[in-house]
Amino acid sequence: MFVLVDRGTEQRYVVPAKSADESTIRLLLADRQQEPLSVYTDGFRAYDPLTEDEQFDREYVVHGDGEYADDAVHVNTCESHASLARRWLSPHRGISKDRLTQYLRAFQLRRKLYRKPGREALKHAVKATL
Repeated sequence: MFVLVDRGTEQRYVVPAKSADESTIRLLLADRQQEPLSVYTDGFRAYDPLTEDEQFDREYVVHGDGEYADDAVHVNTCESHASLARRWLSPHRGISKDRLTQYLRAFQLRRKLYRKPGREALKHAVKATL
């Protein structure tokens, strides 16, 4: 599972992935419009090839070295959102990988509604279900 956060809009995306490798990461980032795209990551090795690619401006922190933030470079929002997603999924033990996307969409809708006031949340929920 990958969590993407657009720092400009604060939109958060939880994306299920069968593997955590370079090709999966490139697919996730392929439809982003801005070039070069600023990508803030942790020290996970699958992100390493992005450093040499001119399409991406990759900056990272390595938690294993005790580094958690360096000015604007951090992955706190992603880690927080992933933690909430894992906690939300935990009562649903045994989720089929085929249905994981549906559960994650429900989680994302719930998080969007959580941030909206009464009527606006209701309008958004109705629109999302239609």
